[in-house]
Amino acid sequence: MVKYLDNNSGFRQWNAARDANAQKSRWGGFFWWLILFLAAWWLMSWWMTPQSAQTQKTDATQQPERVDLSAVPVSEIASENLTARVQGLRISDINLLNYSADASDDNSGPVVLLGGEKSYALVGMIANGTDVPTQTTVWNQDGDKYTWRNSDGVEFTRTITIDGYVISVADTVKNTTADTISVAPYAEIVRANDTSSSAGVYTGSVAYVNSDIEREDWARITDKSYAYSTTNGFIGFVDQYWETIASVASPDQTMRVKPLGDMFQADTVASAISIAPGATDTITTNLYMGPRDYRILQSADKYISGLDDTVDYGWFWFFVRPILWLLHMLNSVVMNYGVAIILMTLLLRLAMWPLTRKSYVSMMAMQKMQPEMMRIQKLYANDKARMQMEMLRLYQTHKTSPMSGCLPMLIQIPIFFALYKALLISVQMRSAHFLWISDLAAMDPYFILPILMGVTMWLQQKLQTASTTTSGANNDAVAQTQKVMKWMPLIFTVMFAWMPAGLVLYWTVSNIFGIGQMYYIKRLQK
Repeated sequence: MVKYLDNNSGFRQWNAARDANAQKSRWGGFFWWLILFLAAWWLMSWWMTPQSAQTQKTDATQQPERVDLSAVPVSEIASENLTARVQGLRISDINLLNYSADASDDNSGPVVLLGGEKSYALVGMIANGTDVPTQTTVWNQDGDKYTWRNSDGVEFTRTITIDGYVISVADTVKNTTADTISVAPYAEIVRANDTSSSAGVYTGSVAYVNSDIEREDWARITDKSYAYSTTNGFIGFVDQYWETIASVASPDQTMRVKPLGDMFQADTVASAISIAPGATDTITTNLYMGPRDYRILQSADKYISGLDDTVDYGWFWFFVRPILWLLHMLNSVVMNYGVAIILMTLLLRLAMWPLTRKSYVSMMAMQKMQPEMMRIQKLYANDKARMQMEMLRLYQTHKTSPMSGCLPMLIQIPIFFALYKALLISVQMRSAHFLWISDLAAMDPYFILPILMGVTMWLQQKLQTASTTTSGANNDAVAQTQKVMKWMPLIFTVMFAWMPAGLVLYWTVSNIFGIGQMYYIKRLQK
């Protein structure tokens, strides 16, 4: 017997292996939870871009063409939503009057799209058999109508109108010559290469090609151009909250996006239109210059078909749209998006009440089962098959399952990611105020909400942890995992510190409601 108990015995080796496995289990659960969370986070922000576009290496040193516009007069177009600068074929400095440049300061002035000397939208024509207006052409202006006649006598009339955030440019060509002429409309958008991105939100170029959306992020178009052939569509750029889109109402287009030195350019050229002698034809180009608001984009869809598809709702799009709708509806009642998030959280938790109640009852049953589970683990330590059979019988007797407590968390994961996406793409959240927070789509500047979230998460976790332990609990993998999981509130507090305040508000309110549910269910079980 002594021989089997010495330092080199198999029993001591088995004992050491057992202790090592217990130590591994202590950290195994922690690392698995951390890996799963980080993997889910990466998947949320990851976007697989389509590969159907034709690509071509581009000279990154190529610079935009310099055009002397000093002789071209400048005028302004305006509506209740925006103002814009018109100089010949160019439209630039679009001021969005309903949105502040600084989300936390309502007096910071309006958001400006295509601002500066180098950024602009350009709408023009390429002709065969006659001359057409160029960037340096001086038009005759009469209100919102611009006219010009070339040396052949061909008359060009341009009318610019605004509906919502759509700027419509209608070019009428009257052929007064004796020969047929052809004109091919084109449009381009040039913007600064001052790109900024937000995790989980796609930004870059966007093209609507044969009823499909094609996206290329900023990194992909930094040194490479992309070309698309389509019967109809549009092309442009999207930021986190804003879009600049050009669409020529003409078939058979070739669209491109490319780097242009320190700028980016997106352009489209449609097939030529023949105009017989004495005939008149009108070509319309629509520019969307406004917010990425689904409701506004839907209203603009009558001018630019497919425009509402440019919003990237992510993998959980089926949750994002209902959440946005619910938030907007609640905000229309309470007139505050912070309060709307609180009410939405309560409604979601109430909707999940049957599952939550079943989960909490199951967890309390698991707590009561701990002594019996420890007895089975000790009794059948050398017979794993018998141990699993006895454990299964124990679960059946108590009508519970080790996975039943995870169900509410699994349901909340897609809701969590959907709300994260909704907060980041909703332009209304950009300047939504709540108590000390001036922007619910940005981080809490004082870290009050993340700390409160961590405290409530710790308290909720404490209520869910077994209230009694046994002397042999240190050998139980589940118990060891629970010990390691005590660090999760601190980890989540650090991670949530830089997340949108609206998302942290949702999680905090959800924790507080969960604590109340736990107390209520425990009282019912007494």
